[in-house]
Amino acid sequence: MAKTAMAYKEKMKELSMLSLICSCFYPEPRNLNIYTYDDMEVKQINKRASGQAFELILKPPSPVSEAPRILASPKKKDVSLEEIQKKLEAAEERRKTQEAQILKQLAEKREHEREVLQKAMEDNNTFSKMAEEKLILKMEQIKENREAYLAAVMERLQEKERHAAEVRRNKELQVELSG
Repeated sequence: MAKTAMAYKEKMKELSMLSLICSCFYPEPRNLNIYTYDDMEVKQINKRASGQAFELILKPPSPVSEAPRILASPKKKDVSLEEIQKKLEAAEERRKTQEAQILKQLAEKREHEREVLQKAMEDNNTFSKMAEEKLILKMEQIKENREAYLAAVMERLQEKERHAAEVRRNKELQVELSG
């Protein structure tokens, strides 16, 4: 700590020389808002868009204030074993409560996922049944169309047979008549 104080004093001497040199360049004192407190100065810097700005300048410690300052730390309250035990029990209760809440949330989430999965399976089954019914209907329509086509072809064939038979009969009649 003594080394830090010595280094601080040396820096302050250098700053004093620097301020002396600067005063040669700026002989007239500038109009700065400087507020002085015990061992520091607060200098207001030009206002910025975000608000005010200040520069804090620490003065070298005075000989009187070089005595080490002992900061009074707050006195710790004596804590009994019973109070520690109560705090531990309260912490354990909070942990158990949090654990129960997390388990409850996980169970609710799992139940929700199960419901979503069940709904998806039902939708899939419904879709499969509808697709199967459509397929069966299409197959029946194809079968009906094929049967109708075959019936039409058979009817045309029979009509051609009748026509051929009629042409043969007409030929035979013509041959008999001419012959």
